[in-house]
Amino acid sequence: MSIPRRIRMYLDSLNISYEWMKHSEAFTAQEVAHALHLSGKRLAKTVVVEADSRMIMVVLPASHRLVMSELRGVLEAREVKLLPEAELEKIFPGCDLGAIPPLGDLYGMDVWVDRTIADQKEIVFNAGTHMDAVRMEYHDFIDLVKPRVGRFSELRAAAA
Repeated sequence: MSIPRRIRMYLDSLNISYEWMKHSEAFTAQEVAHALHLSGKRLAKTVVVEADSRMIMVVLPASHRLVMSELRGVLEAREVKLLPEAELEKIFPGCDLGAIPPLGDLYGMDVWVDRTIADQKEIVFNAGTHMDAVRMEYHDFIDLVKPRVGRFSELRAAAA
């Protein structure tokens, strides 16, 4: 089953209200934001980290960069590292690299959302491919994912 189909079935099975968005092929989060005519602050990107042997999805705005020292503090972890692409391919089969949806339940992972995303009315995120995205009300995302919230990103200089 394709990743977009799996995501749609998952959202539909939970009666979550969402909008499926198709866009031109885009590989970076900022390119996806541009393709969707959104500010980089409004598109959520998912980064997967290993924190003291736990895999965690970290969600931050496309226009921001992850600050590992702050994330380590928020997670109360001794060691936090990005997962290598080879690991991501194993954990998220069928997902395009860079298009991992922040749906922790689908992959048995906790989800942490940066405060910048949590302060918004809606969330838009990649849906497993470089051409699919999902938009939903942030309160629905909370009900679905039950994320924890912290501050662990900063605006990238190029995006400022």
